[in-house]
Amino acid sequence: MKCGGRTTASRILLLFLYLSVEAFQVCLSDFPRIWKRSPSAPPPGSIVLPLSGNVYPLGYYSVSLKVGRPPKLYDLDIDTGSDLTWLQCDAPCTGCTKPRDQLYKPNNNLVHCKDLLCSAIRTTGNEPCKTPHDQCDYDIEYADHCSSLGVLVNDHFTFPLTNNSILSPRLAFGCGYNQHIPGSISPPPTAGVLGLGNGKTSIMTQLHGLGVIRNVLGHCLSTKGGGFLFFGDHPAPPSKISWVPMKHYSSGPAELLNNGKPSGVKGLEVIFDSGSSYTYFNSKAYRAILNQLRGDLNGKPLKDATDDKSLPVCWKGAKPFKSIDDAKAYFKPVVLSFTKNVQFQIPPEAYLIVTKHGNACLGILSGTEVGLEDHNVIGDISLQDKIVIYDNEKKQIGWVSANCDHLPKS
Repeated sequence: MKCGGRTTASRILLLFLYLSVEAFQVCLSDFPRIWKRSPSAPPPGSIVLPLSGNVYPLGYYSVSLKVGRPPKLYDLDIDTGSDLTWLQCDAPCTGCTKPRDQLYKPNNNLVHCKDLLCSAIRTTGNEPCKTPHDQCDYDIEYADHCSSLGVLVNDHFTFPLTNNSILSPRLAFGCGYNQHIPGSISPPPTAGVLGLGNGKTSIMTQLHGLGVIRNVLGHCLSTKGGGFLFFGDHPAPPSKISWVPMKHYSSGPAELLNNGKPSGVKGLEVIFDSGSSYTYFNSKAYRAILNQLRGDLNGKPLKDATDDKSLPVCWKGAKPFKSIDDAKAYFKPVVLSFTKNVQFQIPPEAYLIVTKHGNACLGILSGTEVGLEDHNVIGDISLQDKIVIYDNEKKQIGWVSANCDHLPKS
């Protein structure tokens, strides 16, 4: 993940690889609750929230959440590749991109160093606390060298449940008062980040620890823009879901198939990251995919569009493409095969964009070239038109093709 406009680089949080290293049960005494649930009683329902955004030209999907008392609406970039949720914060703020009246204002609600969640933040190498009652500072840096410096606070989040009740727990999150964005990256249009990883500081982990929701989340990103995010029970038909084991939202090993046949690229560990606009493979897999696509285009009326700098690889047709539908007939799916022959299909509409120049550009990039080393990332572009489920209870990731244009029925 990254904190800019997310059009050309992955936003994988560096902390993700070592902050989310163990399962966590939130200590219930550390968080105020609206009600207490009997240990044998099921959680009350699910949360389904509409999304805004698209892969191109915006480069992100966001959700609007109500935070505080009285509730105030904030738009947050959804990110399964990181744990900590944070808002641009009037404390005052350096590097914030929102007007002051749209910043979060803390009100004697700091999280102290003695809190268990603060100890999770401290494992990342921040300055140690001097006393247990010090404020809990955080300093996180993303893979694209954006960063957020701030303090941990807690406040009420308002969630509508699918059973028509309202949930308003106090949850901990970051109040970011110093954001750094490299000059080459566009400032973020959102008010902050909704961290959906399965580490200790994640909103999802906190909700589950309070006993108010199952530890399951997912999303459905529409190729037309928008979609929905859900916590708790998923809306997909169980018999149609493809499941693979997961560890910290990654799965593998997977093999890259070339038109249904082995490509020789095996052993891929794949991270599912809604905070990355595009999909990234290591250099070997990326070259294999590019060679496959170029081989499939032999004899077809497409030429390299080297003058289009929207993405590293673009093609132009005899006339400008108006939509993905015009271009996808020239391309074939990219397929990842996991254990037990479970396949993740990436059709052309889930790896191509049509730019403002009318060219078709490849939304699969070399992760090695942008500093991801050997990591492979399935980003938003390849997660579109699928319900993707992160089941932290059963330690598995599932997906099924779906129409993401409308909210699911309760």
